[in-house]
Amino acid sequence: MLQIDHLYKNYGKFQAVSDLSLHIPQGDLFGFVGPNGAGKTTTIRMVCGLMKPSAGAISINGMDALAHRKEIKRQIGYVPDFFGVYDNLKVKEYMDFYGSMYRMGSREIEKIADDLLELVNLSDKKEVFVDTLSRGMKQRLCVARALIHNPALLILDEPNSGLDPRARVEMKELLLNLKSMGKTIVISSHILSELSEMCTSIGIMDHGKLAAAGRIEDIMEGAFGSNRLVITLEEGRETAVRIAKENPRIKLESVGEQEIRLSHTMTKQEVSKLIGEMIAKDVVVTGFHKQEGSLETLFMSVTGDSDAGKGEKEDASESHR
Repeated sequence: MLQIDHLYKNYGKFQAVSDLSLHIPQGDLFGFVGPNGAGKTTTIRMVCGLMKPSAGAISINGMDALAHRKEIKRQIGYVPDFFGVYDNLKVKEYMDFYGSMYRMGSREIEKIADDLLELVNLSDKKEVFVDTLSRGMKQRLCVARALIHNPALLILDEPNSGLDPRARVEMKELLLNLKSMGKTIVISSHILSELSEMCTSIGIMDHGKLAAAGRIEDIMEGAFGSNRLVITLEEGRETAVRIAKENPRIKLESVGEQEIRLSHTMTKQEVSKLIGEMIAKDVVVTGFHKQEGSLETLFMSVTGDSDAGKGEKEDASESHR
């Protein structure tokens, strides 16, 4: 669906995007994450044809997006991170206006607009002025507008920025519904917990480069391993640590006052035997569980000490690129 090869965007000696290559298959819901100024918005704007890259190639559905910039825009539905104010337009008129931009007939626009407003749960707002809608409703309307020409690819840049919790849930449900309908979706967001609940794959950018990309479970396993264990205890910490160190199939990762964390290559039966051995030697074990890596932990491990999650959008230097 979306293929990016060796993409660059330079501003003098500064590289906003450096040698980015990425493939997003048909029907994927792809999450684009990274610290402020990492190059996410710059990349999105190049994909949408709003900005010309310094070098590299972009194709959508097999079409060269750089050689056919006008035609490729019919393949893309773009939801930016801001919503313009339309003081004198009602919701129905707003949809009519954007439909006419794609040279659609009035009857076709009316039918598609009705279906899309129902999809985004705004059917009862057709005669309401756009500027009176809540921010969450405006964002859903913006998604409906972006879909009016039935694009192959839907791209959303920080769609949940500034939304209240209920509106975020509604947006998540809408995107999952679109995914179930076969739409290919790219979403840029700093709300990592929501991306982990929605996305099938992610790409993490840092300093203009793609630091990691792929299926979430594959990246997690590569970063954290599949066998990590947390053992909580009240007494016998030294004994538990000694038992763990004596086992060649265990790597001790950290020791706290009431827990130890380790990675291992043991079977489930061997893990049970390990816990039993600790208990037999007077270690008071209060619990144990497999440690699952989180998207937040992965993000921080990949981006290091960058400003992860401190803002809702790219910094000022990024926003004008």
